[in-house]
This record gives sequence, C-alpha cells and structure tokens, in this order.
Amino acid sequence: MALNSQTAQFTYDLNKSPLMKKDKNNYINILGVQQLNTLKNVSLLDIYLSANNVVEPHYHQNAAELVYCISGAAVVSILNPNTKQIQNFPIIPGQVANVPKAWWHYEVATVDNTHLLAIFDADTPEVILGSDLLKLTPSNIMAHTYCMDESKWKEAIKPVTPSTFIGPTKDCKKQQNRSHRSSQYQNQHDWNYSQQQYYSYFPYHY
Repeated sequence: MALNSQTAQFTYDLNKSPLMKKDKNNYINILGVQQLNTLKNVSLLDIYLSANNVVEPHYHQNAAELVYCISGAAVVSILNPNTKQIQNFPIIPGQVANVPKAWWHYEVATVDNTHLLAIFDADTPEVILGSDLLKLTPSNIMAHTYCMDESKWKEAIKPVTPSTFIGPTKDCKKQQNRSHRSSQYQNQHDWNYSQQQYYSYFPYHY
C-alpha cells in the first residue's frame, strides 16, 4: 500500500475486529494488514482473560510473537524444540515473553482482568491450533501411529471443539474445581516465586 494513496489507512479501532469471544471477560481482537492496510511486517492480538483461562496450545508458522502484559498476570509457556522441554515464563504488567517463530506455546491467565498484547513480525499472524490438530487428524491415523485403541482415542477427544482459541470451554464441567484451585493459587502467590512453587500450585502445568 503506497502511503500517499487516498485509500491508505493510518488508524483503526480494534473493538471492531473480534477474532473470537468466549464471554465478556475472555476474548481476542485482531489487527493485521486486512484491518489497517499501511501495516508492514507487524500485527497484533489484543487478548483479555480471566483467571485460569488459556490461549490454547498453538504455533505461528509465519511469525515470532512478543507477549506483553498490560494488566493482570499470566504464564507464557513454550516448548523449546532444542531441549524438548517446556519453559514457563510468568509475566506481570510491564514484562514480556518472546516466542520464536513456529514454536509451540500457550498462555494462561493467573488472575482476573488479565490483558495481554501479542505482537507479531508479520502482516497477518497465521496459526495452527492444538484443537484443530486433535480434531482434524484422522482418528485411524492417530491410533495406528501411536499404537492406540481408536475407540478410546475418539472418546478422549470427543469434548474438543475445533478452533477453541480460549479454553476451557464454557460448558466444561471441571471449571468450578479449577476456579477453586486458582483462588488457592492466587492467595499463596508471590511474584518472585521459584520454579518449584510454580509447579506446586499452578493447575495447568504438564
């Protein structure tokens, strides 16, 4: 887009560009070149989460992601393909976590009213979601590849909704119990906690 073009856009309201909405407290707005045509090599997701809500495991095949915490608190978890280990990075307002291009990752809010800004080095962030991998890969292939009973695999992934984006889903029966555990976690939480404390209290570690 030529910057001197009469159709060049230099401002945009993200509230008009929802990517998905789980409920009034958990939703994502998107800004890319399709929304603001003067963007070049940058885009973002405006993410709002309540405690224990998860931006589901996923990766961006075309972009690195810088996650900035505006308010609240979250843990950004990354699967390091070099070490084959999950690395967990707690962030609070003013702090960031960097996710390299195509690395598997997810974000979990640890308090209510968490607001994250995910910034990408691409005009539009592309994404492969964990829910889509689980639901769209033929069950017979998964069962055969990993020597599983196909009926058990189908039963295990039955509750998974493609393109979940933010989980758990609103009808998750475990949500009440998780919320209770989250409250316990928050009461004992220290922002300078050790890795051992994180694994003791946080309900979504793997």
